[in-house]
Amino acid sequence: MARDKDADRSVRGKQGHQLGPEARDPTRAVVIVPVLARQARGDDESSRPRLSRSADARHDEAVGLASAIDLNPVHTAVVTVADPRPATLLGSGKVAEFADIVKERKAELVIVDHPLTPVQQRNLEKELNAKVLDRTGLILEIFGERARTKEGTLQVELAHLNYQKGRLVRSWTHLERQRGGAGFLGGPGETQIESDRRILQDKITKLKHELETVRRTRDLHRAKRKKVPFPVVAIVGYTNAGKSTLFNRLTGAGVLAEDMLFATLDPTLRRVRLPHGTPVILSDTVGFISDLPTHLVAAFRATLEEVVEADLVLHLRDISDPDTAAQADDVERILADLGVDAADANRVIEVWNKIDLLDEGNRERLLAEGAAGKAPPIAISAVTGEGLDTLKALIETRVSGELETMTVTLSPAQLGQVDWLYRNGDVVSRADNEDGSVTLSLTATHSARQEIESRLHRKSGS
Repeated sequence: MARDKDADRSVRGKQGHQLGPEARDPTRAVVIVPVLARQARGDDESSRPRLSRSADARHDEAVGLASAIDLNPVHTAVVTVADPRPATLLGSGKVAEFADIVKERKAELVIVDHPLTPVQQRNLEKELNAKVLDRTGLILEIFGERARTKEGTLQVELAHLNYQKGRLVRSWTHLERQRGGAGFLGGPGETQIESDRRILQDKITKLKHELETVRRTRDLHRAKRKKVPFPVVAIVGYTNAGKSTLFNRLTGAGVLAEDMLFATLDPTLRRVRLPHGTPVILSDTVGFISDLPTHLVAAFRATLEEVVEADLVLHLRDISDPDTAAQADDVERILADLGVDAADANRVIEVWNKIDLLDEGNRERLLAEGAAGKAPPIAISAVTGEGLDTLKALIETRVSGELETMTVTLSPAQLGQVDWLYRNGDVVSRADNEDGSVTLSLTATHSARQEIESRLHRKSGS
C-alpha cells in the first residue's frame, strides 16, 4: 500500500529554531511513513500484542510531529514495506522515487517515521542527497525546542547525546592522528570518530551527575510534601489528549495548551482545593507517544517519577480520536514500564476527554460501553467543563474516602472553628443555640471527619 499526499502549506512553528542552517523560511521537508507488513497485521513479539494503528493515524501524527517545529511538509507518503532492507529500510525503487521527489520539491530534510539504524540513516542521506531524521531524532528535536527549565534542558541534552553517540560514522578518516605503536606496522592513533565519542561520553557523564543532583532535589521536595500530607494527583495521557487544558481548568494556571503535539514538556505542579475542602497537588506531565525513544524514557526518569510517586493517576484519553484505543494501549505500556498498573482502579482513573466533539450517536454508544466496564470511565470536556464536577468528586472520594454526614456542636470557646468547618465540609444546616453554642449538620470526607474530630477534641481539651 502506498499513499501520497502533497502538503503545500506552511505550518505553524516557533521562530528561531530551524533544522536547516540559517534558514528563515520553514524548512522544506518530505515525510515518509513506512508501515512494515508485520505492523499492518498487528504482530508483536511480546507477550502482550500491540494494538495496530491505522495508516491514516500514523500519517497524521507524523505530519503533526513535523509541524510541531518549524517544518513545511511539501510531500508526504505512506509506504508499506513488505521486506525491510538492512541498508536503507525501503526498497531501492522507493528510494530512487523519493530521491526524485526530494530534488523536484527542493526539500532539505527527509523525515522517516520509523527508527533507523545509523547505517540506514547514512545510506539514505547519500541516496536522497538530503538530511534524514528518523522518528527518534524528530522527537528529540521537538523536545529540545520545548524544554524551558534547566532540568528539562538537561534531560533532552542527555537523550540527544546518547542518540548522537550511536550515529557517529567514519566520515573523517583524513583527520586521523599520527600512527600509534612502534615500527612500521603500528596502527593509526586516535581517529576523529574516537575523539568525538570520547568527548560525547565525557559530556554524558557530566550531564548524568547534574541530573542526579536534580533527582536528589526532587526527592527533597517530595519529602517536604509528605510532611504536609497533601495527596498528589498526576495527569498522564497521549500527547495532545488535553492534559494541559484540564490542568488549567482545575487549577486556574496558565500552562500553555495548544492543538499541537508536545505543546508542553516540563512538568508543572499546583495546589488545588476540591469541592469539600480536600487539598491536593495536581501534576501535569509530559505527553506520551507510541514508540517513545528509550533514550527519552531513561533521561526523563526523574520527571516521570512524579507519576510513580503519585497517590492517584488520571489517565486522560482523547475519546474523539479514531485511534484512542491504540493510544491508550501505548500509555498503559509506558505506565507498566514505570511500575504503575493501569488496571488498578483504586489508583488509576480513566478519563475520557473531548466528549463534546462526538456526535450524539457515537457519544451514547461509547458511554454505554464504558458504563458496562468494571471501572466506568469519567466522560468530560476540559474545554466546556462538562463532567468536571463528577471528576473532582471522584478524585476527592479516592484520596479522602466516601462522604459522611455528621453533626457537631461548638461551644462558645470553639466558635473559631466555624470558618474552618465551612471551608472543609459541606454545611447543610446551622442552629445558633441560646447558650451561645452553634450546632452544625454537615457532610465531609472520611479524612476530613477525622480532622474535625481531632480539632474539636484538642480545642475542648485545652
